[in-house]
Amino acid sequence: MHLKSLTVRGFKSFASSTTLRFEPGITCVVGPNGSGKSNVVDALAWVMGEQGAKSLRGGKMDDVIFAGTAERAPLGRAEVMLTIDNSDGALPIEYAEVTISRTMFRNGGSDYAINGESCRLLDIQELLSDSGIGREMHVIVGQGQLDTILQANPEERRGFIEEAAGVLKHRKRKEKALRKLDAMEGNLTRVSDLTAELRRQLKPLGRQAQAARRAAVIQSDVRDARLRLMADDLVQLRRISDAETADEESFRAQRAQLESLLTSELAREAEVQTEAAEQAPALTAAQETWFALSSLKEHLRGTAELATERVRLSAPEPEEDTGARDPETFEAEAASLKDQETAAQEVVAQDRLALDAVIAERAAAEAEVAEVEQAMADAARALADRREGLAQRAGQVDSARSRAETRKAEIDRLTTSREQAVARADEAHQSFTALETQVAGLDNTEVDLDEVHAQAVERFTSAEKVVEQLRNDEQSADRDRAGLTARLEALELGMARKDGSAALLAAGQRVTGLLGSVASLITVEAGAETAIAAALGTAADAVAVSSSGSAVSAVELLKSDDGGRAGIIVADAPQSAASNASLPSGARWAIDALTVPDSLRPALSAVLRDTVLVNSLAAARDAVAAQPG
Repeated sequence: MHLKSLTVRGFKSFASSTTLRFEPGITCVVGPNGSGKSNVVDALAWVMGEQGAKSLRGGKMDDVIFAGTAERAPLGRAEVMLTIDNSDGALPIEYAEVTISRTMFRNGGSDYAINGESCRLLDIQELLSDSGIGREMHVIVGQGQLDTILQANPEERRGFIEEAAGVLKHRKRKEKALRKLDAMEGNLTRVSDLTAELRRQLKPLGRQAQAARRAAVIQSDVRDARLRLMADDLVQLRRISDAETADEESFRAQRAQLESLLTSELAREAEVQTEAAEQAPALTAAQETWFALSSLKEHLRGTAELATERVRLSAPEPEEDTGARDPETFEAEAASLKDQETAAQEVVAQDRLALDAVIAERAAAEAEVAEVEQAMADAARALADRREGLAQRAGQVDSARSRAETRKAEIDRLTTSREQAVARADEAHQSFTALETQVAGLDNTEVDLDEVHAQAVERFTSAEKVVEQLRNDEQSADRDRAGLTARLEALELGMARKDGSAALLAAGQRVTGLLGSVASLITVEAGAETAIAAALGTAADAVAVSSSGSAVSAVELLKSDDGGRAGIIVADAPQSAASNASLPSGARWAIDALTVPDSLRPALSAVLRDTVLVNSLAAARDAVAAQPG
């Protein structure tokens, strides 16, 4: 693995796109002060994930963007692309060539990409950390860092050694796992508090839900009773309305008949009035005739009285002297008077006959007029009666219409009341549904609210699953932490082995009976590596010798060469008897997971005498119960 090229654009002093190609054989880049050598190193560190502005010799991160000159305007972004030859597979990615790019904008945004695919900064850091390069790695040593390493205390020096050994990635994962564990502890605490609070609220909320259910049942019964009463009232009112409508139709038919009769009577009255108007001249003539006849009758009566008086006066007085006049004169005068009387009587008879005729005509006319007047009066009375009847019928019709309108208004009111009742019923149902929803959101009651209970059970089950998942994650994190701790210890022992075990292994034939390192002499079954490493501890890096004399020789060699400390396992040393106790299902002795030379098996059996491998927590409990010592 080596760097192939570095493309810089808008980064610090590189305003234009600049590509540096690192062909095989290039070992250094030289140039005068201020030519940009340090900027190339800063670009390498920046593209590999450096986040500290001070590490890039700047005050803030956007100082890496080209700030402009007197002749060139500042740019809005900085971009660096690093191409690495990965033909040897040093980077854990399935590409023979890997291009890592980082872009930063002046507004603070950043983009990261691997082979043109967008990714996270963490992805780049983990990819490079697996190969020992990247941010805070020992491959980039800046100005003043050598002095820092030389003057570092043991703790700081340990940090540099861990970075060189590739432990930094695992340490960060450990820190991340510990943060997750802390977060899980908080989640567990919150879940426990929530569970306790929900359980505490079960009974009171259950009682509230039961009361709400009873209230809903009562409201439903009241609503049904009201609706039934309203339905009965509506039926009665509709029956009354139908009867009133029938009466109104009957009144309308009677009114039509009366109006027809009134029309015919009015027509007859008009005819009678027309006939009376036609007979008025005849009546007037008859009245004049009657007046004339009456006058004539009075005149005749006066004439008769006058004639009578004259006859009386013309009669001879016995005591008078009759010799003065001639009797013939008196006879002639008497005959003349008699003729006049006869003529007068004839005239009177004629006048009487005429008067009788006129009287008869007048009587007939009066009778006819009386008859017409009676007919007119009867017609007027009938018309008045009809009008009064029509008025009564009209009043009855108006009264019936008013009652019908009142009934209709009552029906409308009842219909509106019914609709309002239905609306209130819907509102009550919605309120009850909302109450059920509220109860479902607050409690996990044990009453017959199936849906609420199901939701509560589901929520509780989900909470238990979350708790179980958190516990599993905690156990997994514990296992990862144990594995990382074991590896760290193994690495520390491995680095310390050069002081003791490595010296013995390098001595070779100088130590008689040297068998080799324990790690090279044993083979561990797949899947049991972490457990065996934890069980062996420092014994995994110990040196095995065949006898106690060889062990003494090894110790003397270490003392004479100042080789430091080393662990030694003696193959023929007297060992305590191995335990032959039976183990429950799912558990086995740790020595059974190793392939060990026969000469070394008793010693390793003594080291792992009380170590048992289990495949589950339940098997561990059973093993402890079976072997309490």
